[in-house]
Amino acid sequence: MVKVFRQLAVLGLVVNALTACQSVSTSQIKNVKETPRTETNALIYCAGTANCEFERWNQIEIVNAKNKHLSKKAVQNGIVRLQTQSLKDANALYLSVPQGTHEVVIRFYPVSRDKAETLHVIHKFNSKYRYTFKMYRARGKNKDTLLKVSPPDPLCVDLKREQKTIRRFCKPYNVLNGLGEFVEQKI
Repeated sequence: MVKVFRQLAVLGLVVNALTACQSVSTSQIKNVKETPRTETNALIYCAGTANCEFERWNQIEIVNAKNKHLSKKAVQNGIVRLQTQSLKDANALYLSVPQGTHEVVIRFYPVSRDKAETLHVIHKFNSKYRYTFKMYRARGKNKDTLLKVSPPDPLCVDLKREQKTIRRFCKPYNVLNGLGEFVEQKI
């Protein structure tokens, strides 16, 4: 009986330690102080779906794809900011990055938390601008035959600088295998 209580106590301590690690990350992000250098950063948001996550910025992992944990390296580099009360909330994070050409990898969850659509973008971000990657489904406006309108409408992601759309990426439905890749469209 004592052995069972010891095992439960150890399990409780492990769970408590893991919870503390999560709350430390939340408090670390909440307590990020802006400096004169970071005040001119570009701010990068994602929107349009029930949830989206930043997977990577350049070579720095932000949110791990498998366990959904925030990377300590991202927190230490000061590129993540919290826009909600908790990391458990949907679309909780945004990025604050220096100006320049950077690669951003974003995971969108348009249907469920089980299936992510991943977008890789290399873009020159300018200082003091707010950028938003917004996913939506491009609804077809034409009325055609049932065969032509039966595939799902393509998923699209607009990159907006402030309120203006500056780039668009769409993932058309491939009738042969049901898969597709995001392709940049002309605006």
